Amino acid sequence: MTIELYRIDDRLIHGQVVVGWGQPLNIGFIALVDDDVASSDWEKELYRMGVPPGVELYFASVEEAAEAMQAWRRDQRPGILLTGDIETMRRLVVAVPDIPAVNVGGVHHRSGRAEKLRYVFLTSEEERGLRALQEGGVVVTAQDVPSARPLPLRELLDGGAQK
Repeated sequence: MTIELYRIDDRLIHGQVVVGWGQPLNIGFIALVDDDVASSDWEKELYRMGVPPGVELYFASVEEAAEAMQAWRRDQRPGILLTGDIETMRRLVVAVPDIPAVNVGGVHHRSGRAEKLRYVFLTSEEERGLRALQEGGVVVTAQDVPSARPLPLRELLDGGAQK
């Protein structure tokens, strides 16, 4: 198997990832890529509590993830790689340029962001980051749950079905 899903979700590990995506993909591991979390024992412990038994959880900075990527890809168990923001995923793609596709699963409201979908709010800089990923050959789609239709980047930036 391999990494089945590369996902951007600012909530990182939560029910939608673990149950909504994890169960249908039958995941055996989650790689959480975040420079701050990777260096924080209490945050790592907090995220471990959200992962069911039988699912291994790896924490890595972008640099550590780039080094571990081949091992994760060789793992016989299906996995999910998570970043909490677009910039972290962009940095990972620069370090590991053969990431085929990225799922934008949850970038929630904060000051300066405009609503694109009910679960995606973006700044103009974040929009540029997603466009840069796609221009670099990564397929970028938005999809909150597996049963939803994946929206191509163009539709995401146009607000999807809301328009």
